[in-house]
Amino acid sequence: MRELRVTTFVTLDGVMQAPGGPTEDDSGGFAYGGWIVNYWDDMMGQVMGEALSKPFALVLGRRTYDIFAAYWPNALEDAIGKPFNEATKYVASRSRPTVEWSNSVLIEGDAPEGVAALKREDGPELQVHGSGNLIQTLMRHNLVDRYRLWIFPVVIGSGKRLFADGTIPAALKLVDSKVSTTGVVIGRYEPAGELVTGSF
Repeated sequence: MRELRVTTFVTLDGVMQAPGGPTEDDSGGFAYGGWIVNYWDDMMGQVMGEALSKPFALVLGRRTYDIFAAYWPNALEDAIGKPFNEATKYVASRSRPTVEWSNSVLIEGDAPEGVAALKREDGPELQVHGSGNLIQTLMRHNLVDRYRLWIFPVVIGSGKRLFADGTIPAALKLVDSKVSTTGVVIGRYEPAGELVTGSF
């Protein structure tokens, strides 16, 4: 049995769309792509490097896969590009795309069933980066074992959100946190059962 871990950059208001550049994902008229760039520091690079230093496989939605496949094969010596290129990439898509990036495998049939089957196998941990629609599906089927949320001190007001409408209410437990020199809070969370409400 292997764990599935979600790593996502989000704004304070929960937007995860196009963190790395203006043209990364401008769907819906999104005009704020590249909002993480001015906040990156050495500590954040170290945290990301640690997350990618052990063997892992990627589980990606189709749109994120296309974005990654257009960039990372050309960054073979990059600290992120090298492990991304070496990792097995499992791609969830409702269509039947051609997956040409090295070590890419199309998840056959239903995505939740396919990911659940991957989790039952022996092998390195499964990491999800980006892939907002896929994350929603994985959450609905209780397939996420851990979240690493990089929360940036910006608000955008519109865009694709990590915890979008339709998210099933649930409790999370903070198990580790770090703060960058630029105010980015990197929190590691694990599912903690159903949301329990109360009254003061």
